[in-house]
Amino acid sequence: MTYKRSKYFTTSSKRKIKYLFIKKNSKIAVVFFHGFMSNMVGAKPIAIQKFCRKQKLNFLKFEYSGHGKSTGNFIKGNISKWTNEAKQLIKSKIKNNKNLIFIGSSMGSWIALNLFPFFKKQIKGFIGISSAPEFLEDLMWKKFNKKIKKTILTKKIYHLERGEYTYPITKQLIFDGRKNKILNNTINLKIPVVLFHGLNDEVVPLKVSKKIFQICKKSQKKLIKIKNGNHSLSRKSDLKRICTELSRIVKNQIVN
Repeated sequence: MTYKRSKYFTTSSKRKIKYLFIKKNSKIAVVFFHGFMSNMVGAKPIAIQKFCRKQKLNFLKFEYSGHGKSTGNFIKGNISKWTNEAKQLIKSKIKNNKNLIFIGSSMGSWIALNLFPFFKKQIKGFIGISSAPEFLEDLMWKKFNKKIKKTILTKKIYHLERGEYTYPITKQLIFDGRKNKILNNTINLKIPVVLFHGLNDEVVPLKVSKKIFQICKKSQKKLIKIKNGNHSLSRKSDLKRICTELSRIVKNQIVN
């Protein structure tokens, strides 16, 4: 059902990006950015999609190259490429007179924050879910032992096993991450920024969300700590709270 109205967008580098765009007669467009090795058919994007359809809001979700059903080899992807793909797609599908609300999940928050300078006149709100900007350096490289680092530097790839998943971590991915540092930047947009973080998040520590607040100098900030919440924050109660905050941002836009 979710893929029924999905299409492909061809980027300037000829990668085909799977996306779904719900077009409504609204001045607001919600854009969802999924996480690392995730896709656009998880519980969060589906819940937000249903909310937007019900509220008659424009909604865009997509899969970066090498993810989901988009083309491209995952191990050739990186933050720069995925950010650029997202930028091209948003510019192509959403008119520049629309007010944007970005929602980022884990790595998706990094991609979304990367795009703030490009869409600063349009962005009217941001929701981060288990946000993980700069995770490649702070949560991976700095925690890797010498053996893993050596493998990445010499063999150019290391297969990181976490739980039931295996993540191929490449040298170029790590090095590209260093070119995309955002936690030393300043975001001067007077917009609502709502961050959700599970207190049982086993992947990203709470301090990362707090670091995002430090760079959002003029924003109306709200940190929602989810008791017993893990990294995914995909329980029905989590999804309900996310949509409630999205509703508040939308209503604020309508009023103003």
